[in-house]
Amino acid sequence: MKAITALTLALLCASPLAGAHEAGHDNVEVLQQQALPNAPGKQAMMLTVTYAPGQASAAHSHPGSVMAYVLEGSVVSQLQGQPPVTYKTGQYWYEPAGTVHLVSRNASASQPAKLLVWVLKDEGQAVLEPYAPK
Repeated sequence: MKAITALTLALLCASPLAGAHEAGHDNVEVLQQQALPNAPGKQAMMLTVTYAPGQASAAHSHPGSVMAYVLEGSVVSQLQGQPPVTYKTGQYWYEPAGTVHLVSRNASASQPAKLLVWVLKDEGQAVLEPYAPK
């Protein structure tokens, strides 16, 4: 059990998501990650993202496909080329691989928000890449 805990912490610290967590942005917890025998070279990840009241993520993209489900509160999400949408508890969205996520923030200034996120990506690929407009 100690080895699994140590591995999980090492993977989180090595992840691009760790920088956002350390900077005090979103709180990311990796729940599980698994290589997929029926899809060689692919890895599935499940994680939670918790936003404090008023908290937001920096613009970013995900090299893999993402599905997000609001567990608690409300989250404003805007994908490039689309208007911002406020998702409430029980609602969800899909982000195709490589889509720029311009806005991801807690819609409330007084209540926390929490997402359950599932990612399908190539093994060894970053979960998240910062967005730098060209």
